[in-house]
Amino acid sequence: MAARVLAWQRRHGRRDLPWQGLRDPYRVWLSEVMLQQTQVATAAAYYERFVARYPGVAVLAAAPLDDVLALWSGLGYYSRARNLHRCAQAVVAQHGGEFPRTSAELAKLPGIGRSTAAAIAAFCFDQRAAILDGNVKRVLARHAGFDGDLATAAAQRELWAYAQSLLPQAAEMPRYTQGLMDLGAMVCLARRPRCAECPLKASCIASATDRAAELPRKSRRSQRGERRHVLLWLRHRGDVLLVRRPERGVWAGLWSLPEAADLRAARALLARWRGEGQAMPAIRHALTHFDWHLRPLRWELPARTAEATRRAIAQALGARWVGDAQALRMSLPAPVRKLLAGALAD
Repeated sequence: MAARVLAWQRRHGRRDLPWQGLRDPYRVWLSEVMLQQTQVATAAAYYERFVARYPGVAVLAAAPLDDVLALWSGLGYYSRARNLHRCAQAVVAQHGGEFPRTSAELAKLPGIGRSTAAAIAAFCFDQRAAILDGNVKRVLARHAGFDGDLATAAAQRELWAYAQSLLPQAAEMPRYTQGLMDLGAMVCLARRPRCAECPLKASCIASATDRAAELPRKSRRSQRGERRHVLLWLRHRGDVLLVRRPERGVWAGLWSLPEAADLRAARALLARWRGEGQAMPAIRHALTHFDWHLRPLRWELPARTAEATRRAIAQALGARWVGDAQALRMSLPAPVRKLLAGALAD
């Protein structure tokens, strides 16, 4: 199997990704983290900006977390950015700025799981370590006709063992690892797999038994929910009121607009202060487990509002006043950034 993957990757695999062909564990690690839950085209643009600002692990470790989150804004799953920052600091503090060379040691670092650790070790240090990200799970489960429920730890262990059993010799690990990733991204697709183009078709059990649509199996699928909130968009003479979100939960640690449960609660809260309000159309923001409907209520304070009143409002909402231009340089969630940027452009 490995020989077929290697031959296919040489002829048909991807070659134009900005992190390909690198032996720099910092850049491989960065690309692997960005590709979790993110399409390649989106990740590539962020990757280029990120390495331009933070070209090495020491620079990233020394950067303020707010700056890192601001650069990550729009990429989503912000815990990845916080873990990147923590991991960079651990590499500097515990390893003298050099990434460990084995997958076992890499996996001890903050935010680096087993598959990411194996990818870094395979690409950068030729270690015979199996990766098992979402795409590769699909390729291997279909190839083996693996019927185990990947929601269970036992099935996960079994598939890891199968992945490890297929590895080629160490010198071929970078191309083989890239080949599996490419197959999952280009051929063995979750929907409408291109089995006729697959180099593993002759030995693929799912293809032979017409079970590609069923595999891999994962029983526990959470049902999507919905949440609705109002965003309190308070403005005064070119300033906007922003609040730091809690360290846990959605948009953890980012700056955003204060929230209210609904328009009635929002208006009741803002009635304490003079101003004019306008409820805007709701923004639908899709997250992993739910759709979040956010309705901005734009509230403009009178120009003559006293500084003491501004301070009282900020204190009441646990927030701070920030100039529009400065706000756009802060770590804002993508929908909030788009909302504020649109107002600045008007």
